[in-house]
Amino acid sequence: MKEITKINHIGLRVRELEISRIFYENLGFDFIEGPIGPEPVAVMLHPSGININFILNASTNAYKKNILMDVEEKHTGYTHIALEITDPIAVQKKLAALEITITETVELPNGAFFFFIRDPDGNVIEFHKPA
Repeated sequence: MKEITKINHIGLRVRELEISRIFYENLGFDFIEGPIGPEPVAVMLHPSGININFILNASTNAYKKNILMDVEEKHTGYTHIALEITDPIAVQKKLAALEITITETVELPNGAFFFFIRDPDGNVIEFHKPA
């Protein structure tokens, strides 16, 4: 449909608002509001316009692995978000200073470069520098 203009937000189910909030603030997101609504939801916004809604109804004893990425059986669903970056070295240094582990790094023959981290709930985040 040509009426679709952009992604409005990304919804992530999380266990604890404060832990997720601090993690994403360290990535440059700002806390906007929450918890609000019946789920409830909290909203984080990056200066680039990326909006993340934390869905705050995860069970505290929820499955500890990311069901889409960490089990042998391959379930359908969204596996990660990819954040486009301008300077991979600067991002890697910032992540190292924050003691956030890079789980995988890939460089393609065309010059594209990307690497992955996990948030406190095991959600996968890709940092992507196009060719």
